Amino acid sequence: MTWLSEPLAIAETGKAGFTEFHEHIRPAAKPLVMRGLVADWPCVAAGQRGDRAMVAYLNECGTTRPVTALAAAPSEQGRLFYNPQLTGFNFIKGQGQLAKFLGDLMDENAKDMPHAMSVQSEVLRIVSPRFAQANRLDLLPDVEGRIWLGNRVRTATHYDLSENVACNVAGRRRFILFPPEQISNLYLGPLELTPAGTPTSLVDPINPDLEIYPRFAEAWKYSQTATLEPGDAIYIPYGWWHAVDSLDTLNILVNYWWNNPHEVMAPPYDALLHMIAAFRHLNPEQREVWRNIAEYFAFGEHDPGAHLPDGSKGMLGPFSPKLISKMMAYIRASMQR
Repeated sequence: MTWLSEPLAIAETGKAGFTEFHEHIRPAAKPLVMRGLVADWPCVAAGQRGDRAMVAYLNECGTTRPVTALAAAPSEQGRLFYNPQLTGFNFIKGQGQLAKFLGDLMDENAKDMPHAMSVQSEVLRIVSPRFAQANRLDLLPDVEGRIWLGNRVRTATHYDLSENVACNVAGRRRFILFPPEQISNLYLGPLELTPAGTPTSLVDPINPDLEIYPRFAEAWKYSQTATLEPGDAIYIPYGWWHAVDSLDTLNILVNYWWNNPHEVMAPPYDALLHMIAAFRHLNPEQREVWRNIAEYFAFGEHDPGAHLPDGSKGMLGPFSPKLISKMMAYIRASMQR
């Protein structure tokens, strides 16, 4: 491993309550480990009795439909990532029943060099209603839980366009986080081809090649890390980069993604791609003009329509679903001209 200093420890608290979480933890917009948050979940108790007891619990809960699974060769050492040419991925996908996947996983884990195997982001309410009902997160009663399970799988550094509470059920998971402003030091892969749907860093944070990715040393100065034990949870604010390593033979996590403040919004990631197409290839002087315009209309703290009469604000008026729908219709029409 290329030598770098030890990252900072992510701040910790105990089992947070609903009011503390929504009135203090979330507004702080900083990562936080909540030790023992879901220690009383039945699935956590099953996992503490061992891998086979955990598998038995999952099978008892049952599933309503097939799940999608990923697998990578032993030579990939658990890292689900791109192929060397960045034209595809180093893993394959398939569908099947969860019970069959779990049986194959137990068999694979008995080998000296197992394949990396993972089921990712399955909506619990849909795939296993009994599991979802028995293991509920009181902090977020209206948010769908998603289950992630597998063996020693490594997920590359990426961000989510949402807030995230990730609850560790079985095995240990190591999280390495970077603040959003470190994007320029993380060396992103192709935007149109990503392992999990959002831009992904090409740098392996456990073994970075600083000759190829020298700016990563700057990002590492701001890194934070924590290892979650069964029953622990972590809050990851909107847009924070995170790499996740599953450290044991059976690792299970349930996470909750949600967005605020409005249900009806133009998709920010689509807007980013449009901005790249519109601005990236202008000359420097023109890009600076548009940078100032974007700051004024979209990113500034002031209200760009404050000086206009209420009846004349148009697209600069206060948020409403009707306004967003009108703007999206205008954009669609302008792109067809």
